Amino acid sequence: MAAADVKIGNLRAAVDKLDQISENEKAGFISLVSRYLSGEAEQIEWSKIQTPTDEVVVPYDTLSPAPEDLNETKKLLDKLVVLKLNGGLGTTMGCTGPKSVIEVRNGFTFLDLIVIQIESLNKKYGCNVPLLLMNSFNTHDDTQKIVEKYSNSNIQIHTFNQSQYPRVVTEDFLPFPSKGKTGKDGWYPPGHGDVFPSLNNSGKLDTLLSQGKEYVFVANSDNLGAIVDIKILNHLIHNQNEYCMEVTPKTLADVKGGTLISYEGRVQLLEIAQVPDEHVNEFKSIEKFKIFNTNNLWVNLKAIKRLVEAEALKMEIIPNPKEVDGVKVLQLETAAGAAIRFFEKAIGINVPRSRFLPVKATSDLLLVQSDLYTLVDGFVTRNPARANPTNPSIELGPEFKKVANFLARFKSIPSIVELDSLKVSGDVWFGSGITLQGKVTIAAKSGVKLEIPDGAVLENKDINGPEDL
Repeated sequence: MAAADVKIGNLRAAVDKLDQISENEKAGFISLVSRYLSGEAEQIEWSKIQTPTDEVVVPYDTLSPAPEDLNETKKLLDKLVVLKLNGGLGTTMGCTGPKSVIEVRNGFTFLDLIVIQIESLNKKYGCNVPLLLMNSFNTHDDTQKIVEKYSNSNIQIHTFNQSQYPRVVTEDFLPFPSKGKTGKDGWYPPGHGDVFPSLNNSGKLDTLLSQGKEYVFVANSDNLGAIVDIKILNHLIHNQNEYCMEVTPKTLADVKGGTLISYEGRVQLLEIAQVPDEHVNEFKSIEKFKIFNTNNLWVNLKAIKRLVEAEALKMEIIPNPKEVDGVKVLQLETAAGAAIRFFEKAIGINVPRSRFLPVKATSDLLLVQSDLYTLVDGFVTRNPARANPTNPSIELGPEFKKVANFLARFKSIPSIVELDSLKVSGDVWFGSGITLQGKVTIAAKSGVKLEIPDGAVLENKDINGPEDL
């Protein structure tokens, strides 16, 4: 027997004994590991990569306008479900619990804004667009409590859990939980590619199909730009596209994002991890690969059902090695965007940058809470007073990493409509009513507290101490 078969045999026997997870989860996990060990990941042949045409990656401004008739629009929207990926914790931003409950602006959390947006849509058109939240075992309990506060709102909220898979101990390739690690640290959620089987396993997919729903709009819960777009929905329904990935032009900040390519007659996602070393710089260039994946995805529900049941969604596996309490473990993940190549008539749509506004760090929170944006009916909209289409680049030092510290260090968020870049390091504190313009660098000397006074206007300044103000 091949070594891989022995490994799988031992792993399967051990996984069978884990009673914390379902049979579906066990089968999904073993299938993922088997694919990984068989090494069936085909290498991309670089010379076969082609730039997708406008038929495959459709420019947003060529889409037909949304129907003028309210009733026509209602018919479209009644075929739609919105799904937010809600498995992530706010740990990187120093918060406990699901990331979606971090306050974004005016006391509203990501989840509040999502609910307000869908509610206003349902009210305006008299439609019934439900909201699905895909939680992980890390966020499930907290989310269940949080959604209770929306029980009186005009929106159906469904929650379901993505799969829970055991981490594998690298040394002997056995599941971490069967070696005594039975708490949360022994397990992992296998990436958002798992959205398709989990939607089916949870029974939600059948429920939605029986209600006449046809498309799901999937997006990260922290992308404030991922709002329902009737033009996109209309286009997909009319052209019977089973899958659509929203892409947007790359800037220098996005060089690592996955891109769409045409490959052997199909459209597919190319991620940096799949790129041979000698081509990484080419991949990062903005000239050859001009677009990247926003992870706003529109997918036909019947197509998901068909492909999940046929076990056809064999997305590229992303190995993610970790160390937990000194033990080296491996977790295998997949991404939802990589599923594009399995769907019929799959397309990309090259959307405006405004549909990609992720909040990954407090520097993003600074942008969103500033006068660069306004909040109307739950929609975060960019201030037209800013002429430059790209946002200022913002780098805050580690003192600002946690949300609580970030909020404490700004008495109020500065005006940044005319800011090009801001770099802050050291023990810096901002007063209220400050205006930042051009290029501003503020670096407090080690051990020195630097306070920027109320009402200060800093334009193209390099500040290293109070004497520079």
